[in-house]
Amino acid sequence: MSKLFGSSGVRGLVNVNLTPVLAAQVGMAVAAFSKTNKVLVARDTRSSGAMLANALVSGLLSGGANVEDMGILPTPVLAFLTHRMEAGAGLMITASHNPPQYNGIKIFHSDSMAYDEQRQNAVEKIIQEKRFYLTDWRSIGASQSADQSRLYVEMVNDAVKLRKKRYLIVDSGCGATYSLAPTVLASLGCKVTALNSQPDGFFPARSPEPNEESLTPFARTIVELGADLGVAYDGDGDRVAFIDEKGNLADFDRALAAYAGHVTKQRNGGIVVTNVEASMCVEKMVELHGGRVLRTRVGDIYVSEAIKKQNAIFGGEPCGAWIHPQFHYCPDGMLSSALLLKALDEEDKKLTELISETPRYETLRENITCSDEAKYRVVKKVSEDFRQVFPEDMELSRVDGVRLSLADGWILVRASGTEPVIRLTVEGESLRTTKKIMEKGVSLVEQSAGKVK
Repeated sequence: MSKLFGSSGVRGLVNVNLTPVLAAQVGMAVAAFSKTNKVLVARDTRSSGAMLANALVSGLLSGGANVEDMGILPTPVLAFLTHRMEAGAGLMITASHNPPQYNGIKIFHSDSMAYDEQRQNAVEKIIQEKRFYLTDWRSIGASQSADQSRLYVEMVNDAVKLRKKRYLIVDSGCGATYSLAPTVLASLGCKVTALNSQPDGFFPARSPEPNEESLTPFARTIVELGADLGVAYDGDGDRVAFIDEKGNLADFDRALAAYAGHVTKQRNGGIVVTNVEASMCVEKMVELHGGRVLRTRVGDIYVSEAIKKQNAIFGGEPCGAWIHPQFHYCPDGMLSSALLLKALDEEDKKLTELISETPRYETLRENITCSDEAKYRVVKKVSEDFRQVFPEDMELSRVDGVRLSLADGWILVRASGTEPVIRLTVEGESLRTTKKIMEKGVSLVEQSAGKVK
């Protein structure tokens, strides 16, 4: 049987491989595994959300769990409330930044962290073996609607006090932040204009993934209205993209690095966690202020796990998923927006000025077709032969694929988890250097593929 859970929970096409039957089974399995009396459930704005929520809640109730249905909420708010309200588990129905025909179920532990592989595997095994615990009819759980989002607003207001009240334009993309994001930012004293703030699970305004292509019209609006900053969220609010006062999308890597540098400076050092694909500008900014960078596999759960294990001060991925462990362990777009405003306040800078201090490097990506049967063996062979092509005595990491740090850049070779390809990512201090590293990398992968049968 194929693996049900990925790094972001269950994810699939609605009524194809993610059905109400499966949602009910996940609910029954979580009730049996967690043995908790209190579970929170929330969803994003997708049109399939209510259908899946009803099935999921039915499964939880049948296992004896009491459910507090939080309705439509951003994922990080559900994670925060799971810990704040002392629930045994929190289940979020969302496909995050994926297109509207997808949905998913993400499970959070009582500490606000998404279920790790061990917990996910345990739940999946219960589903596979149909070892559900169905309670006696007298002990079926109860469900009630609950809106505790005020607790999240209070948390942000306690953490962030702004001297300068900026003019913000907020684009929720018809997703889960449609109401709460404007509320939170206005509560900090900012002037807020909300765009695409009507909930609509078909995402008619733009793609639920906030990238340069989907945000081009929004970027023009920032300039036309004379705003200080534009803030855009993905479908469930765990990612954020920033548009500066000139209408430019802030580079995700450089924004992450700039904020990481600020936090490291404020804390006089500390560990910052990011993944193997993030730019080396993160190291440049963190090490500048006496900090250290730890790299993990791609996936926010791996970043969260490392943050907690290493007692890190901050972490994130270069897709706008930033994690602030002093509050909770889930990537949080709205909290990141508020904390970035606080950083701009403390630095007395505009976003362009803050990010301009971060070096810009050149990045290239290539995909090489390779069968699913061979791709992992090819990557293993590459890792064995790397030193023959790159003889420099630099750091080699096998955390996720194989990543070699060089004096003037780095190269990452990974087997795709979803396609029959091997992905190469290269970053260098100049485009010429980057191309040179990529040429050597492609040649090595092709040679290794020829040796692996």
